[in-house]
Amino acid sequence: MLIDHLGRIIEYLRISVTDRCNFRCIYCSTHQNWKWLSHKEILRFEEIEKIVKVGAKLGVKRIRLTGGEPLIRKNIEILVEKLSQIPGIVDLSLTTNGFFLEELGGKLKKAGLKRLNISLDTLNKEKFKILTGVDAFEKVLKGINLALDLGFNPVKINVVVIKGFNDDEILELAKLTFEKPLEVRFIEFMPIGKNSLWNENHIITAQEIKEILNKYSPLIPSNSVGGGPAKVFKWKNTLGKIGIISPISEHFCYKCNRLRITPDGRLRPCLFSDNEINLKPILRGNKGTLEEAFERALRIKPAKHHLNFTKRPMRAIGG
Repeated sequence: MLIDHLGRIIEYLRISVTDRCNFRCIYCSTHQNWKWLSHKEILRFEEIEKIVKVGAKLGVKRIRLTGGEPLIRKNIEILVEKLSQIPGIVDLSLTTNGFFLEELGGKLKKAGLKRLNISLDTLNKEKFKILTGVDAFEKVLKGINLALDLGFNPVKINVVVIKGFNDDEILELAKLTFEKPLEVRFIEFMPIGKNSLWNENHIITAQEIKEILNKYSPLIPSNSVGGGPAKVFKWKNTLGKIGIISPISEHFCYKCNRLRITPDGRLRPCLFSDNEINLKPILRGNKGTLEEAFERALRIKPAKHHLNFTKRPMRAIGG
């Protein structure tokens, strides 16, 4: 079992398989000078598999694949199949912008992927294009519907709420839970990667989101699959659920159960901290062991995060 210096049990590993993305979302890519990592810098599938095997032996039970956009990574279904067969891994999920699900959803399900988080910050086609830089609203909707049809469970919709941009759609997005068995998750806007768009005036807090939803209909506490930080609710007579994630206004650091692997092989104990452990000398040079790296990560995992802009943009950390 992985237990850090504050007694938190670590069982969740988020692994970014690429820093590349076909979208340019305003909260992720604005005014970034990040250069794409070269092919040789990116972890190979066998290296990721080795990390997960060691992690599983130490107590990791849940794996989430992220990016950038993870479905850009060629043959991603092969990695999914390898990880799904590792003893001790009980939950294997993936976060995506949904663009490639029509092409790859069936392969991912067959390979052993259990569930999906799909980003969708607006239901307005023109806003979607402004937000992402891509005219792909209908394609993403088709991907969401396909994910449901294929039996991914749950299918979670990630909504980053930005005051003055999409906060007027909170109710409309939440009402998707009447139509489909989705978990719509509202996430406070975070200061990742020196994003010039971010400032405190653009934050809609978790409490404000909850008040908007409660005014429409009383929220009923519920639960969710995945061991993540969302507080989960539902309305009466809905097919789906509503999650609220509050990294800014209501820290959940005291119960943080995760570590992150960046696409270039850095073990990162905290999203908001640039303190990382380079795993490539271990994987490619036999300098130390992965077990030692995990133990060090447990020692340096901070008690709580601070609202400092990270050096890396989100796509280079893993969303």
